[in-house]
Amino acid sequence: MTTRGTQGLPVPDPVEHARALTGIYDSAMSGGTGAEAPRSLVSASWQRSLAAQVDPERQMPRAVLAEDDLPDLRDTHPLNEVLPLLRSTLVSIADEAMHVMLVTDADGTILWREGAARLLHIADDTGLSPGFRMSEDAIGTNAMGTTLAIDAPVQIHSAEHLVRAFHAWTCAAAPVHDPDTGAILGAIDISGPLHTVHPAMVQLVSATAQLAENQLRVRLAIADERLRVRNMPHLTSLRGQGALVTPTGRIIAGEPYGTWPERVALPPGSGRVLLEDGREMEVEPLAEGYLLRTPRAAVRAAKRSALSLRFTGESGPRVVLNGKPVQVTLRPAEILTALALHPGGLTAERLALLLYGDDGNPTTVRGEILRLRGLIGADVLRTRPYRLDAVVDSDFEAVRTALREGRAADALQACAGPLLPRSDAPEIRELRDQIEAGLRRAVLDADDLDLLVTFAAHPLGRDDLEVHDLLVERLPEQDRRRPGIVTRRERLLADG
Repeated sequence: MTTRGTQGLPVPDPVEHARALTGIYDSAMSGGTGAEAPRSLVSASWQRSLAAQVDPERQMPRAVLAEDDLPDLRDTHPLNEVLPLLRSTLVSIADEAMHVMLVTDADGTILWREGAARLLHIADDTGLSPGFRMSEDAIGTNAMGTTLAIDAPVQIHSAEHLVRAFHAWTCAAAPVHDPDTGAILGAIDISGPLHTVHPAMVQLVSATAQLAENQLRVRLAIADERLRVRNMPHLTSLRGQGALVTPTGRIIAGEPYGTWPERVALPPGSGRVLLEDGREMEVEPLAEGYLLRTPRAAVRAAKRSALSLRFTGESGPRVVLNGKPVQVTLRPAEILTALALHPGGLTAERLALLLYGDDGNPTTVRGEILRLRGLIGADVLRTRPYRLDAVVDSDFEAVRTALREGRAADALQACAGPLLPRSDAPEIRELRDQIEAGLRRAVLDADDLDLLVTFAAHPLGRDDLEVHDLLVERLPEQDRRRPGIVTRRERLLADG
């Protein structure tokens, strides 16, 4: 029996094809010289795997990550941003076709797995589970490990796997690249029993990988534009002799136009960099990247300072001024928050009212302003009225902007927790309540199950019984996140 491939050509019956591959495999492993040889791609992979001392008869994948370590690694991995796309594209197909979808990191460690529930326990027996490493040097020829090794989509069927335990499987995988650096971020894979092989599997995962890269490219473009908008005052202050650089070294804006390379190497801790054309540039850290400028343009009075405020979460207020941390306590942080919210400036009387209420004393405020100016400089904190003369980047304003623009996921990512949680200042309390209420409503209105799960683990959502009720109601029984949500909900009910 044969089927037709994507080009209309006959494709061997998968079971018969598997038998033929087994004969080729047995001959190769015994050192024989059969009439047929494995595909060159497979043969090269076998050689790499055997050189890494993989045992074809006894080797099993090894767990390199504990289950408790997976959530943090998933949250910070770049492919987490495109997981909804992968689910919508592949998981429904995998369910229907008796397959599982697997997503690895660049080392071949499985981070995510979803698909046909009846296959998952079989996959567990062979190590096709989150936390297990599938690189060629760990488990030999397989779609995930081989696609990472050769940086190209591959399909590995039955006895093309080096390790005999995987001969009952057929797999197709493709690498996903970082649109910024070009580095491999990981692999996406579709695996199933050998009789489910289809000639279009490799095209499917390859097209899905390209979709994922396109979505990452769009997100990168958005991040670049935000970096440009927030930091253009730094560039324009150099009067045509400088460039804005991302943390990875890409130049996204430069003056004069057309005189800059696409990328520069930024040695850690170095204050200068030599360009390919021989120009030496000073490297100045910004809140979200770097500014390149010619040494003769390093006149501080000619540019505005960059002030970064991170005031959400339990870790305490953090201030960075022109790339250098500034230690501040709660009261200076409250003042900076109020001034950031009122860029036109505030009088001592108005600032006292915002921070202390009706009992506020302008004299007290003047003393605190004096101490704060000693920390950040009189050129940054101006008087008459009190105002910030700097390019201010704050996490609380990033949350508010994202909420106004309907970007609930970005708002949640920008918010580390309550705004200055120990503050009782009227202005801070009001803003804190606005952010928390607005963020919660945006998440609930987004109708995004993954976002809701993220919110449930967030400091603003972990004690929200309604959110946990919704997740218990909507998460499928087989979802690996469900037990933790159920347990947390039970604790909230007990504490309530």
